[in-house]
This record gives sequence, structure tokens and C-alpha cells, in this order.
Amino acid sequence: MFETESIFTLRSQLREWRLAQQRLAFVPTMGNLHAGHLRLVEAARGKADKVVVSIFVNPLQFGVGEDFANYPRTLDDDRQSLKAMGVDLLFVPTEVELYPVGQESTTRVQVPDLGDILCGATRPGHFEGVATVVAKLFNLVQPDIALFGKKDYQQLMVIRRMVSELNFPIKIVAMDTVREQDGLAMSSRNRYLTAEQRNQAPLLNQVLRHIADKLRSGSRDFMSLQTAAIEQLNSAGFRADYVEIRRCRDLQLPRPEDRELVVLAAAQLGSARLIDNVEIQAE
Repeated sequence: MFETESIFTLRSQLREWRLAQQRLAFVPTMGNLHAGHLRLVEAARGKADKVVVSIFVNPLQFGVGEDFANYPRTLDDDRQSLKAMGVDLLFVPTEVELYPVGQESTTRVQVPDLGDILCGATRPGHFEGVATVVAKLFNLVQPDIALFGKKDYQQLMVIRRMVSELNFPIKIVAMDTVREQDGLAMSSRNRYLTAEQRNQAPLLNQVLRHIADKLRSGSRDFMSLQTAAIEQLNSAGFRADYVEIRRCRDLQLPRPEDRELVVLAAAQLGSARLIDNVEIQAE
């Protein structure tokens, strides 16, 4: 596996592969890799000649008081996992390499509407940071396809919109959320949970699946379903940020006749901020 933190070296290697007309797949990550990340890498391996993975804990998407300093960094373990998966190139840029003029002065990418709701409403600037770093990475790697998990559904939608509107010639491939046996969505932040909190955490997915069952059965009292879910989470020790029923295609508020829906939630449990979602094809 070739590894570099240099943009110049990255581009030199990628140029060779493009000249050989080899198809490139890209999986951008913040490291601390788990089975969900590795599922993306495995899928990428089957869709391209060469697989590129990036590891970069992006400061631009962390707000004041968030966990940037404590975000788990496990590069040695990640490197070994990616080697075992047959990754061709690992890009591990420094902050100075990606933001040479500094965070405050860097050019930024915004995705209005999608980036300002749900997680974007309570984490101002988060999706601006995500869109900016992903746009930079797409420009550097110029892959044919890029793979993302559905766990962060809003992030996926933001990236799809950005790719469409900025005319990136990249196919975005979405992969289903990888879960623990009890239903908890795999996340690097799960390691923040105490043993007791880890036992409580699957309730988040259970609450969403309950709403999904109600919607499939014909319920359209969206507000009552959301309110009850928030109350259930809060009474169980979570601090619910939101539980929302939205349209799949654009994350806007649904109408009673809408059938393709997604239930999304974010909640704090101890020091871990957990997110999850369930897609629904209603009757």
C-alpha cells in the first residue's frame, strides 16, 4: 500500500493510474476505522481498479466545545486494516497541507437549505466544513466513484447536492449502515460510551424503527410520533437533539401523501453524540 501526506506525491501517483486508464474509487474517512468503514473499502475494491482512502480529522467541521482534540486517532491500526483490505493508496494529509492559509481564511463550500437543518441547525458550520473538505479531496483525488455510508444521511445528501451543483464527474455510492448485533449503528464515537450507556444506546434505533412501523401502517401524525420519541429518549437518559420525519429526496418536511420517508435522530448519551436514521417506503 502506497502512503503519502503530500498533495504533490498523491497527484503524481494518481496521474500514473489515470494514464493507464485505471478506474479509481475513493473512500474519505476521519480514521479510527471500524467495520462500517471497511465495508465501504470492500465495496470500493469490487467497483474499481484502484482504491484510495484518506484519513483526515477535519477541524473545519468541529464546532467550539466539540470533540476535535479528543477524537480517536488510531493511524497505526487503521494502516494495518487498510493494508489487509488491499487498499492501493492511503492519503494522510496534515492540516497545513489541506488548509495552507489557515482555517479562518480558507475558501469554503456551502450547501444552503440542506446544510442548515437538522444537525446543521444545532452544529452551525458543520456541513460547511464537511462540504469544504470533501470538495478539496474530490479535486485532489478526482475519483470515478466515491463511497459513503448512510449512517450520516444528511451528510450523504449534502455531498450528493454538492457533486451535482458543482458538476463533479463522480458517482456517489451509498452503502447501508453497518450495525452491532443489538442494532446500534457503528461509529467511532461509540467508544465514548460507558458500559451502562452502551447498553442503553440501541434504544435510539429501536425508537426510530417504532416510528417507521407506525408510518408503514398508515399513521401520518408526524408531530405526535416525533414528540413521543423525544420524550422516550429523554426519559431513558438521552438528551435528544431532534427526532424528525423527512422526505428522502430532499430532507424537507413531508406531506401526508409522501411515501418515501426517512426518520432521523441525533441525541447525546453521556459524552457521545449519536446519530441514526431509518428509511421508509410507506404504503
